[in-house]
Amino acid sequence: MQEKIDKLVEWLQQQVEEAGVNGLLVGVSGGIDSAVVTNLVKRAAPENSLAVILPCKSNPKDMEDAKKVIDRAGISSLTVDLSETHEVLISNIQRQLTEQNALHEEQQQLADANLRARLRMSTLYTLATNYKYLVVGTDNAAEWFTGYFTKYGDGGVDLVPLVHQTKGDVREMAKYLDVPDEIINKQPSAGLWEGQTDENEMGTSYAIIDSYLKGKEIPHKDKEIIERMHRNSAHKREMAKAPEKF
Repeated sequence: MQEKIDKLVEWLQQQVEEAGVNGLLVGVSGGIDSAVVTNLVKRAAPENSLAVILPCKSNPKDMEDAKKVIDRAGISSLTVDLSETHEVLISNIQRQLTEQNALHEEQQQLADANLRARLRMSTLYTLATNYKYLVVGTDNAAEWFTGYFTKYGDGGVDLVPLVHQTKGDVREMAKYLDVPDEIINKQPSAGLWEGQTDENEMGTSYAIIDSYLKGKEIPHKDKEIIERMHRNSAHKREMAKAPEKF
């Protein structure tokens, strides 16, 4: 585990050097993935790293957990509350759509959730420009393969150090890095709406996705869900499509 962490830290340092920037920053949600990345970022750039808490009508418990991660990692931090910004923007958009008789109610929860993720991305890049830092993402292998992230939201980052680590790998890494137990053991959630959990939304579990990624046999129903998510999210893992030059 120490060797794996050392390699990831060295890789992050190499990216900083190659990009000619000063350091690294990460958005901290209070979940296990961002907790691990926070620790990696702090180790890679001890004096030039920043953890950012970005509440957006969020559960106060998530903010408490994020602060615990930051305190234990000893990383510099700041908080930007996006709740008011989100309310102004989503209300304006929905009002315009309603006036045009174009508001699709069944899509509003997803549109609202994606807007929150994209406001966070915009805030991280605004801060990154100020400090001349790279934005480090928190997506793990299961999320990347299934596309369980918002395009140009939490997927809009410069670096994805955990992209080859399963959720189980991240959990073991978190234990080794002394992430607080309550964060390691909490139900994974993007905190996008009240009661939202990753596994309920996906329709399968991280443990089963991990098994699939390792080439193990899993129930047919879960295999269908995972492969459908992978197909449908292919565009998220690619650059914007362009026609052939003519």
